[in-house]
Amino acid sequence: MASSTLAAFAKYGRFIKFSHTLFALPFAGIAFVLAVLQGPNLSLAILGQKLFWILVCMVGARSAAMGFNRWADKRIDAKNPRTANREIPSGQISDFMAVGFIIGSSLLFFLGSWFLNDLSFYLSFPTLFLLFTYSYTKRFTFLCHFYLGITIGLAPLATWIAIREEFSWMPGLWTLGLAFNLAGFDILYALQDREFDKKEGLHSVPARFGERKSIIISRISHILSAILLGFAAWNAGLHGFFWLFWILVVAFLVWEQSIAYKSKDGNFPPLFYQIHSWISIVIFLGILAEKGPDLIQLFKQGSI
Repeated sequence: MASSTLAAFAKYGRFIKFSHTLFALPFAGIAFVLAVLQGPNLSLAILGQKLFWILVCMVGARSAAMGFNRWADKRIDAKNPRTANREIPSGQISDFMAVGFIIGSSLLFFLGSWFLNDLSFYLSFPTLFLLFTYSYTKRFTFLCHFYLGITIGLAPLATWIAIREEFSWMPGLWTLGLAFNLAGFDILYALQDREFDKKEGLHSVPARFGERKSIIISRISHILSAILLGFAAWNAGLHGFFWLFWILVVAFLVWEQSIAYKSKDGNFPPLFYQIHSWISIVIFLGILAEKGPDLIQLFKQGSI
């Protein structure tokens, strides 16, 4: 019984790439730290509750979006040798089970948003709409990579709203920086499906512009990402330890591009994906390195 339950969890974890959700959590952590340091004053109990529901929202939204993407692309995935063994095309998960999972994850996201505040709850509906519609952008525009970047990069802005119940340029700049980072990576990732996309009439930067120009566009995206992340840090008052971590992020982006250039066939080694997952963690750790003492001091006071 226990083994079958674990096997089911593992299957659904692969279905939505749950490991990607874990690596996306630092996106929310960035805004969480900056938001609580700027008020309003909250008791540790309330702050703990907000953190819990933010995590619920992250898991729910990410799971619903990935599940919907797999369901919407099931026929395309079945035709592509690289993706034919995914859970829906291979019959491991039925349409009914997939739709049920998507609905359940969506409700979890709405529930978490409702417990945060009214603005978060109202915005949860258009947010999920954006996350779902990404799945169809590849059918009509090569800008799908940037659409993906924006939708996933919304995490800092959404977290800021969950804490402060307002819009601000501060988390918006982090969203833009992360969006270009994700878009640059996704363009490189799409190189492996360039010929398939062209054959099926799907749109992507590699299918539209070819390998060489795609790499150039990805590099430009990563340069913009580094600039925007730096500007976001400066705007947030990060003037110390963070910049050592920013330099490390730039080094990771260069490393990622170097691996992509050497793997021109699109068959990237595992290190390529690992480097991408490290970037958000390094940014978060950089913020903690600089703002950690301020956080500790506020915790000692018993409120934030």
